[in-house]
Amino acid sequence: MIKLIVGSKGFGKTKLLIDAVNKTAETTNGSVVCIEKAMSLQFELVRSVRLIHADEYNIQGYDVFYGFISGVLAGNYDIKDIFVDGILRIGGDKKDMEGFADLVEKVEALVKDEVTVTFTVSTDIENIPEKIKKYL
Repeated sequence: MIKLIVGSKGFGKTKLLIDAVNKTAETTNGSVVCIEKAMSLQFELVRSVRLIHADEYNIQGYDVFYGFISGVLAGNYDIKDIFVDGILRIGGDKKDMEGFADLVEKVEALVKDEVTVTFTVSTDIENIPEKIKKYL
């Protein structure tokens, strides 16, 4: 399952994400992973959350991110939730909304209903491609 938290800069997306990560970590029967670009959440998340700094793995571009998330899932079968903060920065081109939409569809096919992946997307809702608006 895919979820999108969308809004322009200053909207409060990261705060919403932090609240969702911590609530999920308290109630899940599996592992929770949070992937971020700038390691700014380490003191905001409960200790049980696996925090991954995307820059440490040189993740640049949506194809590389897809391969990375596939590897994370392959290495740990009890992951139930993945939260990704700043996916457009991780993807490298904030204007490549079609590339992001393609990533979302590939990740949805990968995780099916077994894992929930939540992305924060720093843009206005009208910039989200139609084919992925169902995840809003």
